[in-house]
Amino acid sequence: MALNNYATTALEDWVSNWYIRNYIDSPMDLKIEKIAQTYRIFIHQKEVPARFDIVGRYKAIVLDKRCSQEEQREQFFHELCHILRHTGHQTMMPESFRELQEWDANHFTLYAALPYHMIKQYDFENPGIISTLAQDFEVTEDLCRDRLNKINRKTTNMQSSYLLR
Repeated sequence: MALNNYATTALEDWVSNWYIRNYIDSPMDLKIEKIAQTYRIFIHQKEVPARFDIVGRYKAIVLDKRCSQEEQREQFFHELCHILRHTGHQTMMPESFRELQEWDANHFTLYAALPYHMIKQYDFENPGIISTLAQDFEVTEDLCRDRLNKINRKTTNMQSSYLLR
């Protein structure tokens, strides 16, 4: 997959620029505790579906402790998007607006968990790239596959190797 034809989105640029300003330059720097601390967000693990809570100035992300560490990282980025980019309570909004927020949070998760400024350093021709990214970024292979498919669809050098599940 040739990355020289890839154009990042505004959201990808925002995520990468925020990370770079905060000296988050490699997968080893990508710690949810550091990100949460920067935004003054408390993290809790409970046996409930992931969610975020905002009460006045108190902000928290609840991660489902029944899930794997990789899934919890993905939950964190998804809920972080809701805190940073969305307003309102989803149970009190039109279905289409809720769907739009979920779509945005899913894209944000791809970009925040696998930021372009970090993944562009990898060899995308490596047949083991998905498992390498999953291990280095501590996320699921499915998320890595989705991220690479999204990049692949946006490049002019279309290859189908990552489109297979």
